[in-house]
Amino acid sequence: MPRQFVWVMTDTTGYNMVGCYGFPVMRTPHMDKIAENGLRFERAYTCQPVCGPARSALFTGLFPHSNGSWGNSMPLGADVKTIGQRLSAQGIATGYIGKWHLDAGDYFGNGICPDGWDPTYWYDMKTYLDELTDEEKVRSRKANPMETPIEESFTFGYRVTQRALKFIEAHKDQDFFLVVSYDEPHDPGLCPEPYASMYKDVELEKTPAYTDDLQNKPALQRYWGARNMTEQAEQRPVKPARLLGCNSFVDDLLGRVMDAARTLTPDALRLFTSDHGDAMGAHRLFAKGPSIYDEIARVPLIMEGPGVPAGAVYEHAVSHIDLPATVLDWFHLPRPAMLEGRSLLPQVGDPALPTGRPAFVEFGRYEIDHDGFGGFQPMRAAVTDTWRLALHALDIDELYNTADDPYCLNNRINDPSCQSERNALHDQIIDWMNATRDPFRGYQWQARPWRASKQPSWDMEGYTRQRENDPGEYRQRDYGTGLPMEKATRLKG
Repeated sequence: MPRQFVWVMTDTTGYNMVGCYGFPVMRTPHMDKIAENGLRFERAYTCQPVCGPARSALFTGLFPHSNGSWGNSMPLGADVKTIGQRLSAQGIATGYIGKWHLDAGDYFGNGICPDGWDPTYWYDMKTYLDELTDEEKVRSRKANPMETPIEESFTFGYRVTQRALKFIEAHKDQDFFLVVSYDEPHDPGLCPEPYASMYKDVELEKTPAYTDDLQNKPALQRYWGARNMTEQAEQRPVKPARLLGCNSFVDDLLGRVMDAARTLTPDALRLFTSDHGDAMGAHRLFAKGPSIYDEIARVPLIMEGPGVPAGAVYEHAVSHIDLPATVLDWFHLPRPAMLEGRSLLPQVGDPALPTGRPAFVEFGRYEIDHDGFGGFQPMRAAVTDTWRLALHALDIDELYNTADDPYCLNNRINDPSCQSERNALHDQIIDWMNATRDPFRGYQWQARPWRASKQPSWDMEGYTRQRENDPGEYRQRDYGTGLPMEKATRLKG
């Protein structure tokens, strides 16, 4: 029996934009059907809430700070392998159809199929633009679908879907890994009727997060949300009609892919997720950025297929970083030493089984090519089932207990009653940064004003930290002896 994996993802679908996560106003019957057939991860978090870096972790198993793509328009490191490279090297057919965002080009990409993926099916946003006239290119970015009708066949998502259906048909009898990566519902939110006007009269209910005054919060949030700090903004209704309409449109498209996979490859593992969410005005913020608020960093993650319990819910916090290891585990391939995540298949089989680790979230910058979204905003954070700590190297830090503060309104970073939980998460973040050889680690992350007892030094822990390697790969040499290193992490000298 062939081993097959269908991975479908969207861009900018937060967990709160999916009906089965408790938001019935969101019309997403096909996403909901995956949850009915399988397992819904209730608390899944992106590794970095911005398009390119989020994808860099999803398709390498390395955090953005490890793989080199810690901002949009930044390439993966030369020694970094994608899932496609690892699987194709084992004779598994690999298809990537849709938004890539990892070639260091502009928003659309360079149209060149990267190593590890079948060029017959490669189709990024540059490929799509090449099919359009100049007038159509402008229309694809500027058209308002509620004023000027858009044909379904004109959209990027439709053309991605058609290629995905062809891939499944052609590979139904062999091992394969297929990624279907939609740009929708990301701006400009193009979609045909009935989706274009589906939410034109829908006003979303404002949660307590919409009244956040951002006091005792990082200054970066007040700058970020400045346009929404006025009295008029507080009274403004939340009506993201184009975003939500396009989200329901892409739900329909991915439903076609899932239906084909269920029919032609019923023994495939099938997954749906997204790269990040959208603040939509919560906490006065817009879009995405250096934040651990659920509206931005929490994403849908749903699986169905053989061995996946139907209608199950996994309640514990999980991270996108674990998905590449999960894919390799599904194909019975060993986890490479370099990968920084662990397979979630044990949790898929037993939804009561915790992972035993937080979901780590980071931020570097939004995009290297422009100055928007605050520029360089280094953040390292840890999210558990009930606590979350965000360290902002250039700003004040955040600590929330979501058991009694689900909307993260009360920053308890200086609350002495939370010292034990705060310091434990702080230690875990430092350990994570060390274990992953975070190039941005330094005493600043340790020397936080709320933890005077943690005395940093120039030498920090005093260790040399190199990568472990798999058998047959080059073993780095010890600086002090010139011999192959015995331990990757060891005291200097």
